[in-house]
Amino acid sequence: MKVAVVIPARYASTRLPGKPLLRIGRKYLIQRVYEQAQRARCADVVIVATDDERIAAAVESFGGVARMTRGDHATGTDRVAEVVRRDLPDVDVVVNVQGDEADIRPDQVDAVAALLEEDADASMTTLACVMTGREAFEDPNQVKVVCDAKGRALYFSRAPIPFVRDASARDWTFLGHLGIYGYRREFLLKFTELPQTALEKKERLEQLRALEHGYVIRVGLTERAVFGIDTPEDLERFRAGLDA
Repeated sequence: MKVAVVIPARYASTRLPGKPLLRIGRKYLIQRVYEQAQRARCADVVIVATDDERIAAAVESFGGVARMTRGDHATGTDRVAEVVRRDLPDVDVVVNVQGDEADIRPDQVDAVAALLEEDADASMTTLACVMTGREAFEDPNQVKVVCDAKGRALYFSRAPIPFVRDASARDWTFLGHLGIYGYRREFLLKFTELPQTALEKKERLEQLRALEHGYVIRVGLTERAVFGIDTPEDLERFRAGLDA
């Protein structure tokens, strides 16, 4: 399989404007993500997909590859699909790595690509991590996933799932979803043209569109969650972790 890793990045962010260009040490945030993706064994090409000339210039300044996209995309997936449709006609698999996940591991990128080779029925793949704790379980910002016996997603939700009816047995252990995705090229292009679905709109989780339209999402397990940077506090916590 020929694999492309595409990193969607936009300048506008309500909570952290200019996020991709923030510095972590001597590197841009987007540079850290890019270099981690480059270390993946499966990655034949790594591209940043952006609608902002400042981000493109920064990527090129550290030797990376950037492609400009339209500015009206509703999601990062749409931005990835534009680049794949226009510039990557010969790839088999596309891995979508979020541009704010500075500690994404190369083996996690490899894992989502490998799952597509392992499961011929899967159109899309992603990762989850076993997590514990009532606060995280009930946090709507921490997306949860439940799977069948073959490791295929049954449902994703911001609500606590699965519900434990017997309160005495409750241990607050769940599968936390990580925002990294693998797609077969043809499916990615089709997915962005599918109409939004009722559950997707209610939960504001676009992966539910694939499930509601009957496609298989294979979920792999990883030992460590990915640290996404969404707020100034997240940024400082990540910087502090590097200095520790």
